Amino acid sequence: MNSVVDKKPRLKTSAMIASIAGEGQVTRSAPFGHALVELARTKPNVIGMTADLGKYTDLHIFAKEFPERYYQMGMAEQLLMGAAAGFVHEGAQPFVTTYAVFATRRAYDFIHQTIAEDNLDVKIVCALPGLTTGYGPSHQAAEDLTLMRAMPNMTVIDPCDALDIEQMVPAIAAHKGPVYARLLRGNVPAVLDEYDYQFELGKAKMLRDGNDVLIISSGIMTMRALETAKALETDKVDVAVLHVPTIKPLDTETIIREAMRTGRMVVVAENHTVIGGLGEAVATTLLSAGVSCTFKQVALPDEFLDAGALPTLHDRYGISTAAIAAQIKQWLA
Repeated sequence: MNSVVDKKPRLKTSAMIASIAGEGQVTRSAPFGHALVELARTKPNVIGMTADLGKYTDLHIFAKEFPERYYQMGMAEQLLMGAAAGFVHEGAQPFVTTYAVFATRRAYDFIHQTIAEDNLDVKIVCALPGLTTGYGPSHQAAEDLTLMRAMPNMTVIDPCDALDIEQMVPAIAAHKGPVYARLLRGNVPAVLDEYDYQFELGKAKMLRDGNDVLIISSGIMTMRALETAKALETDKVDVAVLHVPTIKPLDTETIIREAMRTGRMVVVAENHTVIGGLGEAVATTLLSAGVSCTFKQVALPDEFLDAGALPTLHDRYGISTAAIAAQIKQWLA
């Protein structure tokens, strides 16, 4: 008979907080906050709104520059979304920040009914996406992309680094309609500068080519994919990396074209549960187009994740550079 004592014990680690940036990695401070300030200088209708998390979503930089255009709604995410919808009807373009778990789980119905259904011009930019905090399931938004890409009218973005975020801000402001964007906060790694990269809404970008493996990735997993590609060079494994910052609408044309190249294993890497995110979107795209290839996923498991230090958790759940490289070598063996 099964009982509680038969269950596998949950592992623990000591440290709770760690940076996404690796040791010695180049970073830029608060790219979202600074980019929003630059946007607001030329767009007087841009406003910043948050639910008691201005300091923790880098919106405090906007608040300092434009205090009269900053709205602190308190710990009331549903009110935050409803008020943002109201501001649009008064001619404003709200940039709304909170944690991804609070937007997608606590305020989902308010986003759905007051923003998305009316196709309102609200930009929802959310910190702590996927496994970017060690505080456990209450703060780990492992299923946010699933929820938001299922919502009609919603554009969904998962940027990789500081440059992606800086270029994303004016791009989503130019797009008329609701946007959900993941946010990396604080000292954010600068990775894409060396790849002559330019963010384009709805477009995937080939960062490096390779003949053995094609990694299709988004968010911080593009950073990991590039590190993995370099690491596997010593094993004579040639890895291509296709960065997909826009999850919806998906750049199906580029994905199909690259996946159709013969002889390459296709690996989708995402900082998200295996359910309903980029992996399933790519798989559906390839199957619908009749593309035949070896298809694998690097993603978070369909379970509530542990609390602990990020390096430990990333190793445990297979999304660290070392874990991805080892997994790809095993698949190729």
